[in-house]
Amino acid sequence: MADKGLLETFDNEFPKRDYTIKIRCPEFTSVCPKTGQPDFGVITIHYSPEAKCIELKSLKFYLQSYRNDGIFYENVTNRIFDDLIECLQPRRLRLLAEYSARGGITTDVEVNYEAG
Repeated sequence: MADKGLLETFDNEFPKRDYTIKIRCPEFTSVCPKTGQPDFGVITIHYSPEAKCIELKSLKFYLQSYRNDGIFYENVTNRIFDDLIECLQPRRLRLLAEYSARGGITTDVEVNYEAG
């Protein structure tokens, strides 16, 4: 199971400025819990930081920790999203997971958050 404790942050030096950070992770892998076959996807994260920004090396190791997990697309996408919200407490966050074709079907899962 992926470990959200791998995620690290650093202080946002511009907390009064409203800006967006886009991170693209084109080599995401996990495992289909039904077939045991590898799943491949692209994870794209857009977020507007409040007090914290994500440290990229820690994000890479966190995402790699899903490599051997048997987990459905919808579940892994929402788990990553929840872990990022908890870790960053951003103003806004959008996570798009675009999974490669399997059996002629592609799946995209998108989750959005805006602080109230």
